[in-house]
Amino acid sequence: MRPSTFRARARALRLLVLDVDGVLTDGRLLYGPTGEELKVFHVQDGLGIQAAQNAGLLVAVISSRASPAVSRRMADLGVLEVHQGARDKAAVLDGLLRRRGVGLKETACMGDDLPDLPLLTKVGLALAPSNAAAEVKRVAHWVGRRSGGAGAVREAVEAILKARGAWPPA
Repeated sequence: MRPSTFRARARALRLLVLDVDGVLTDGRLLYGPTGEELKVFHVQDGLGIQAAQNAGLLVAVISSRASPAVSRRMADLGVLEVHQGARDKAAVLDGLLRRRGVGLKETACMGDDLPDLPLLTKVGLALAPSNAAAEVKRVAHWVGRRSGGAGAVREAVEAILKARGAWPPA
């Protein structure tokens, strides 16, 4: 995508939608001794999410899996739109857009694998971490240098906010 096109799309954004496994985490599933699911989040992604929110973007999570760790981390970051266990991510996105009065061209989405394709092909700005599936990279408008769970969200937010003239955060 040409830099001028990226800037125009970034400036139009009101909503940033994130997948969890493979985007906010490295995609590995860890289970504790009693079977509880463990997640590892990168602190820089947290800063990126907070910077996006402080710049006026609504941040939402849409994930196929459900995890108390995700609920806890998103609560810590003040993310109010957390949708887990989503069998049909596109339907969840459609409902979110209706409720919040946001258009598809005003929406960015970061995903890494096949279940994210229905969202990525609809939104105004499709984002992917460096280790995303080839099918995702083909439809993404922007592919980062960082992997999921290793600051990919922070990198994407930084690119968006720089395009909006809002980086570094105040």
